Amino acid sequence: MIVVMLVSLMVGITFPAVTSGLDSLRLNSASDAVEGAFNMALNRADRRQTAVELVIDSRRNRILLASAEPGFQRVVDLPDGVRILNVLPEQPLSENAIRQFLVFPGGTVPRIGVVLLNRRGATRTVSVDPITGAPRIEAGSAP
Repeated sequence: MIVVMLVSLMVGITFPAVTSGLDSLRLNSASDAVEGAFNMALNRADRRQTAVELVIDSRRNRILLASAEPGFQRVVDLPDGVRILNVLPEQPLSENAIRQFLVFPGGTVPRIGVVLLNRRGATRTVSVDPITGAPRIEAGSAP
């Protein structure tokens, strides 16, 4: 009986830490996936010399890449427990959950940002620096 009580006590103590760690891993994985999608759009536009459409759908929790090239379409679905909180730059009068950006070859990189939120309230902002054209991830706190 004592052994069962000790095991249940240990499980009760470690369970929140394990779930917190899993939520953190999911948020990091989602941030990396969004950063990879941004990188793919930027690289494809420059290397293939074709415009790439980047669609951020916060209702479906996904990012879609498409171009006029036949057969090119990539979908990045975010893991469970992580959702798109906001798309930057914010549009004050827009209630549309779908935002579209175009990346042109040799053109100025659009200012794009996605704020991701996990179940525990931790956020990550994945954005593209319009000067360098490089995506970056910034850790945040609860909104």
